Amino acid sequence: MNTDTAAPAPEITDRARYQAELDALRIREKAHTREGDAIAAARRRLPMVEVDATAKLIGPDGPVTLLDVFEGRRQLIAYFHMWHTGHPAAEQCEGCTFFNSQVRELSYLHARDVTYATLCQGPYEESVRYRDFMGWDVPWYSAAESIDVLMAGRGPFMLACYLRQGDRVFETYWTTGRGVEAMDQTYALLDRTVYGRQEPWEDSPDGWPQITGDYSRTNGRPTAQWSRLEAGRSDDLANGH
Repeated sequence: MNTDTAAPAPEITDRARYQAELDALRIREKAHTREGDAIAAARRRLPMVEVDATAKLIGPDGPVTLLDVFEGRRQLIAYFHMWHTGHPAAEQCEGCTFFNSQVRELSYLHARDVTYATLCQGPYEESVRYRDFMGWDVPWYSAAESIDVLMAGRGPFMLACYLRQGDRVFETYWTTGRGVEAMDQTYALLDRTVYGRQEPWEDSPDGWPQITGDYSRTNGRPTAQWSRLEAGRSDDLANGH
């Protein structure tokens, strides 16, 4: 734990000035929220494009189709998890590990007739062992056979939304890069702290602490793996369950 009191910090002031400056910032925050609402409204009005509902995936019970992944619900949110086939857990994608680690409670999505699933770009048997090592309980499928159809060259990170109408499936929205931050609460929380994300691209005062190297890795591994190893889980992707 870092308790260095000499580290750079904001100016100290009294409660009245602090609150006045926070109130001024709150006006901008509320405008940002309202603009986000307006963007979401425009997103709901986008046209949609039909995709192959029979696109083949592999799940826990073998081959399924994209239509099956909906689990009978009307909408589907799918994250396309990058995969390095044949590589050990330590070399798997730190970004995908970061985002997937934060999708936990699905009941609120289900209550609105929405299914969430991870569509991994690698083989099922190998990649699902990574999901189990990480302790994720989200639906997991291999989309390796249908990546060209479903991703169509987009990525590397990709989050897509689909609508089911009978036995037809339509893509209604997709995003990559920082758009995938919609899955995450860590950055949103860090953005509210005095030092922020501590990444070099941020506009921070001179001397503010910054992370160097890979922001989502610690000691050569995706950061979230360490707590799993400490809990005694095996990260050997070469072995069965």
